Amino acid sequence: MKTYKHLLLTTLSVATLWSSTVLAAPEKPFVKEGIWRGVFTLNESKVPFNFELKGKDPRHAVFTLINGTRRDDFHVQQIANDSLYIKMNTYDAALVAKIESDGKITGEYRSLVPNFSGNALPFTAEYGQQYRFAEPGTEAAPAFNVSGKWDLKIYSKEPTPNRVGLLKQEGNRLTGVILSVVGDSRELEGTVHGNEFELSGFTGPSPIYIKGKINDDKSLTGEISLGIYNNIKFDGEKNAAVELPDPYKLTYLKEGYKKLDFTLPDLDGKNVSLSDDKYKGKVVIVEIIGTWCPNCTDQTSFLSPWFNKNKDRGVEAIAIGFEQKDDLAYAKYTLGKLKDKYNIQYDILFGGIADKKVASEKLPALNRLLAFPTTIIIDRKGEVRQIHTGYTGEITGQYYQDYVAKWNKDLDALIAEK
Repeated sequence: MKTYKHLLLTTLSVATLWSSTVLAAPEKPFVKEGIWRGVFTLNESKVPFNFELKGKDPRHAVFTLINGTRRDDFHVQQIANDSLYIKMNTYDAALVAKIESDGKITGEYRSLVPNFSGNALPFTAEYGQQYRFAEPGTEAAPAFNVSGKWDLKIYSKEPTPNRVGLLKQEGNRLTGVILSVVGDSRELEGTVHGNEFELSGFTGPSPIYIKGKINDDKSLTGEISLGIYNNIKFDGEKNAAVELPDPYKLTYLKEGYKKLDFTLPDLDGKNVSLSDDKYKGKVVIVEIIGTWCPNCTDQTSFLSPWFNKNKDRGVEAIAIGFEQKDDLAYAKYTLGKLKDKYNIQYDILFGGIADKKVASEKLPALNRLLAFPTTIIIDRKGEVRQIHTGYTGEITGQYYQDYVAKWNKDLDALIAEK
């Protein structure tokens, strides 16, 4: 009997030791760390994007989109042994993907907006590939260097203002940004091969793809694709003097108005108005935005730290969000994500559905709302002193520097007024 008990205890001890050893064995990385090249299928086009994955387990993993000098980080979730879920931060969309047996990643870019089944773009991704469009050594020699400033004439079903392209070419490599009255495209990256060029950009919202041709007279023709359905054609002429309409003159107060008036709910449903005591006698910045809008999040990434630094100088700010669903609970979720990400310490209100006509109706003193974002600056007497349409980020160079310089100069002057 003693021998049997001893044998049983020995067997249990060995089994426990073996089990502990197996459980303690280091787990294999859930996905390869390093640089990847993804390719969306957009209509009949292949739209490449580059990204980096870091982290040996889902809890520490970071997914970084790479566009020229720009980097955008996102959190990775593992939803099964071989599946990934990457929420696009404040944008209500995600990459949903599977790690295949050969190490490749396949999946789709999926809209998460309730009752919206539009943007679903399939993609594949391969580890270790760093190029964008053409594998090094396979490009044709460029027929022309397209570096410079371009006047882009737009052709679409709806009347669309012309755009300005800022391009930089080094050998076959092409980078740049497209400016419009609503803002900029963020940084684009691509290539020139022979008399053709391609650019793409993916920073979280739907990817951008531009394909064009360099004509014999050195003009450009091409097409810009935004998401699945929004495709516009353009002609381009190099023009160092071309400019967009003045963003300070596009939206203005209707005749007879000096002040802006609105009453809208905050994220807890409490009504907020410019006539509230909190805003009396202060300079107030009103930012009209949407979390779905990349220029709006770029504007917020500028305004929030500026406000946190200057809020004790007699200045307040309000963000009015127009979202992809006319529902306060949904807006509380999307705008709440924006608040957390950018450490917003000013009031955020919900304006309604993301529609320029609706926004114009909610703010009847304005002649029209032309773009998200639109920034309105109000002086200490409650009178509107400035309205700026759109936003141009750091990639626009001198445009951004001029904007920041004017912003600080004008706000300093208004804050100094009694």
